[in-house]
Amino acid sequence: MTRLMHIVGARPNFMKVAPVMRAGRAHAGLEQVLVHTGQHYDPAMSDSFFNDLQLPPPDVNLGVGSGTHAQQTARIILDFEPVLDQYKPDWLVVYGDVNSTIATALVASKKGVKVAHVEAGLRSRDRSMPEEINRLLTDQLADLLLTPSRDGDANLLAEGIPQERIRFVGNVMVDTLLHLRGKARELGMPARHGVEGMPYAVCTFHRPSNVDRPEPLREILGALDDLAGRMPVVFPIHPRTRQRIAEFGLQDLARRVTLLDPLGYLETVGLVERSTLVLTDSGGLQEETTVLGVPCLTARPNTERPVTVTEGTNRLVASRRSEIDAAVAEVLAAIESGAYAPRQPEGWDGRAGERVIAALAG
Repeated sequence: MTRLMHIVGARPNFMKVAPVMRAGRAHAGLEQVLVHTGQHYDPAMSDSFFNDLQLPPPDVNLGVGSGTHAQQTARIILDFEPVLDQYKPDWLVVYGDVNSTIATALVASKKGVKVAHVEAGLRSRDRSMPEEINRLLTDQLADLLLTPSRDGDANLLAEGIPQERIRFVGNVMVDTLLHLRGKARELGMPARHGVEGMPYAVCTFHRPSNVDRPEPLREILGALDDLAGRMPVVFPIHPRTRQRIAEFGLQDLARRVTLLDPLGYLETVGLVERSTLVLTDSGGLQEETTVLGVPCLTARPNTERPVTVTEGTNRLVASRRSEIDAAVAEVLAAIESGAYAPRQPEGWDGRAGERVIAALAG
């Protein structure tokens, strides 16, 4: 019997672990343990959330809570070690790039437990992002590096990771999206927000580089106001972003934009799938729009998901009103002329979880 211990710490990790655990349940000879570090507490994680994902409740919840990166990482290390000693897994399976990923991988590596990293090899080349540090270090520790796109393989090889430790499996987040797409449609999100049957845009902005200073936030809101003159703009707004708009006195720029409270995963998918255009600084939405075939403008200088640009629907744009306006005009013109032709990256087919389990069980 092979025992897998899956680590989740933040809401996106649950989307990634779900298809892997689902595939594992169909594989004889595997035992699975789910550990939630409690890095993020999300009230949206109700019973229905776990039912939709076909996930069991976590076997262990460390409840470490928030804090600085150092405080959070240290708490996870201290609290996780006895759990690892208790369950003695054959593999520790970590996901993505949150603090829980690097903290638990470090503990396991020092105690001689094999580590598998799902979503390995992604790079933004921007070490000012804490997630980039977590990605780099976790990949150096991992015994098996499971990549979502071919650029991940190339990044790892360039960093000196041996080929035999790298396995291309595809994107597990896509598995979850395709699995739940039907449920998302049943929510009727466009009708719920008064945009059924018409062109509309969805936007999300939360990164400190875009919202914690008045200059970029003013530029972004100005571009959204310009777009709102052409079509409805729906903005599920992060609490910090809403607070910054008020602090900086930018309410007038947001008056034509429909501001919503944050949405759950299914609600977001249901709204984005029928949209004409997405503007964001989110990592996950770059992937989701690529799968859904929706044009995406990402207000960031770089992305750890370049395959969404080279093979998908995503385009990077500076956080400046004029540049966002120009990019919007180009996208809408491409749609109108029929020149817009979305593509699907290799391995984004809904079977990545099965390939992860095959790699671990083999």
